[in-house]
Amino acid sequence: MLNKGMLAALVVASGLGVLGAVDPVSAAGTQPAAPATQSAAPAKTPARAGASVHYVPSLPLHARMYYQGVWGVDSLHVKTAESGELIRFSWQVLDPAKAAVLNDKQVEPALIDPMAGVSLVVPQMEKVGKFRQTSTPRAGMSYWMAFSNKGRMVKRGDRVSVVIGPFRAEGLVVE
Repeated sequence: MLNKGMLAALVVASGLGVLGAVDPVSAAGTQPAAPATQSAAPAKTPARAGASVHYVPSLPLHARMYYQGVWGVDSLHVKTAESGELIRFSWQVLDPAKAAVLNDKQVEPALIDPMAGVSLVVPQMEKVGKFRQTSTPRAGMSYWMAFSNKGRMVKRGDRVSVVIGPFRAEGLVVE
C-alpha cells in the first residue's frame, strides 16, 4: 500500500530517470571527456522506453501478523485469471485449526469491490462443482478459490475484500 510520501518519492525518482536520460552532447554542446580509468567494457543497453515494471503489492507487516495469528494463514494474493473472467484468491495455511473456515464448504465466500460496486461469487459448474478447494487444510499447503468476474468489473490494481464467513481480508490489491 502506497502512502502519499511513497508516491511522491516514486514520482520524483521516475522524473530523475527521465531527466538523467538527456544526451550530454545536445545538452552541453560538447561531449564530456571520458575518465582516464574507464575500461573498454561495452556499455549497458538502456531499458527500452515505456517498459512496464511489474509491481507486486504485499500486505503491511501488521496485517500479515494479524492474519497469521488470528486466522492461521499467510501469503494472501488476489490475481486475475482467464483474461480477467475469473479472480483467483489464494493463501497458505500455517495453522489448520484456525484456517478451517476458509475451506468450509457450508460457507459462501464473496469478493467485494466497493469502487466497482460489485460482489463476486464462486461459480458452480454442473460437472466440476464449485471453483474452490474444500478439503481439510494442512499446514504448509496453499489453497485457492476463483470468483466469477463476468463483465470484467474487477480489474488489476483494484482494492478488494474477501469475505468467507467470519473471515474478512480487506484492502487486497488485485494483481
